[in-house]
Amino acid sequence: MIVIENVAVATVDAGDTYHADGHVVVGDDGRILAVGAGPAPQTGPDGLGGGAAGAAGGAGEVRRVDGTGCLVTPGLVNSHHHLYQWATRGLAVDETLFGWLTTLYPIWGRLDADVVGAAAGAGLGWLALSGCTTSMDHHYVFPREGGDVLAAEIEAARRIGLRFHPTRGSMDLGRKDGGLPPDNVVESTDEALAATEKAIDDWHDPSPGSMLRIAVAPCSPFSVTERLMSEAAELARRKGVRLHTHLAETDDEEDFCRERFGCTPTEYAERLGWLGDDVWLAHGVHLDDSAIAKLGATGTGVAHCPSSNARLGAGAARVRELLDHRVPVGLGVDGSASQEASHLGEELRQALYTARIRGGPTALNAREALRLGTMGGARCLGRDDEIGTLEVGKLADLVVWRLDGLGHAGIDDRLAALVFGPAAPVELALVGGRPVVERAELVHADAETLAREAARAHRRLLDGER
Repeated sequence: MIVIENVAVATVDAGDTYHADGHVVVGDDGRILAVGAGPAPQTGPDGLGGGAAGAAGGAGEVRRVDGTGCLVTPGLVNSHHHLYQWATRGLAVDETLFGWLTTLYPIWGRLDADVVGAAAGAGLGWLALSGCTTSMDHHYVFPREGGDVLAAEIEAARRIGLRFHPTRGSMDLGRKDGGLPPDNVVESTDEALAATEKAIDDWHDPSPGSMLRIAVAPCSPFSVTERLMSEAAELARRKGVRLHTHLAETDDEEDFCRERFGCTPTEYAERLGWLGDDVWLAHGVHLDDSAIAKLGATGTGVAHCPSSNARLGAGAARVRELLDHRVPVGLGVDGSASQEASHLGEELRQALYTARIRGGPTALNAREALRLGTMGGARCLGRDDEIGTLEVGKLADLVVWRLDGLGHAGIDDRLAALVFGPAAPVELALVGGRPVVERAELVHADAETLAREAARAHRRLLDGER
């Protein structure tokens, strides 16, 4: 059992309950036993109060954490990422999305399992240090001689200790057929569908509290055929898994869809069965009123990636309007090659600032920004019944942020300090009640080792070695 006391608590529950001085108690089963104001309930030999609650949580050694100067929140949920891109950071820094992609695709064609494993280890370790407890990954580049790159990133997630939702991505529309990616990095439609089904069969764990779930994720309208999009949706629904893709990220994509399909990206997605409460879309920057209304009516989610969209000059998503239409909106850092900072905690502030640039100072507040990074992401991933809030019975995926240092001195409201202030150190991060970060250090991996491995992978990839 872990008892966190003397701490500010932002629960992100339906009422946005906030305790300036409160507690959270985690049972031995990795679920939240108690959360509230003031000191924690007494613990006896059978758990809280020695009664039924203790029996539910199990009886064991009690660890007490003094949260003085800290804020505890649900763990952040990263709803869009490309972990392999850690190996190609800092390239094509002044390009738009299409120029950036055409520069990097030939390099990505040399990916292999060793490079992806090293990149994923660095990316997931950095995410954990930035307050992330659950991350998805959108991997869609599968060179024929690259080995099992999906297994490599899954092993990296186990190494770091994060809850992981990798997606089996795909591309089957190469340059010779009018798509953007070079032909050597695309699969045939049948190959992509068969490999996606195998990934679900091999890896997907639908059980309660699962640490690993797979989703189906053809890459984008400009790299995937209509057949792959529609049959991938059918496959996902037959298997009972979720769907993810890029949509409405840039003006170039809008022009591509109108020229090739005679409609907007959202209309194209609707035509192919890609709107629904089992779907979440990356970016959603260029959505008109009709598109936003369709997403809201169908429960289709959006992974908002403000820093990546700014880095590539793609624009700013209409987050206020999306929320007003009840669209599930999560936060994503996006790939490390289009958002080199990749710090999910800082993305809270970026989301708030981006919304206010569009809509003024009332467009988004600190509580709403935190909700995007927690419950919003949980909804996108279909885990809102288990994570995303601090409530009794939910999985103990949580972060204790230290907010009493120089960078936050003088900000009395700890939630404002977290969102408006500089990146806060993670004092403690739990995934299912198990520590993955302690005092701003990874528990299960060494950051310096991860950095060396990532640097070697970067050099080998750019030098063209296999």
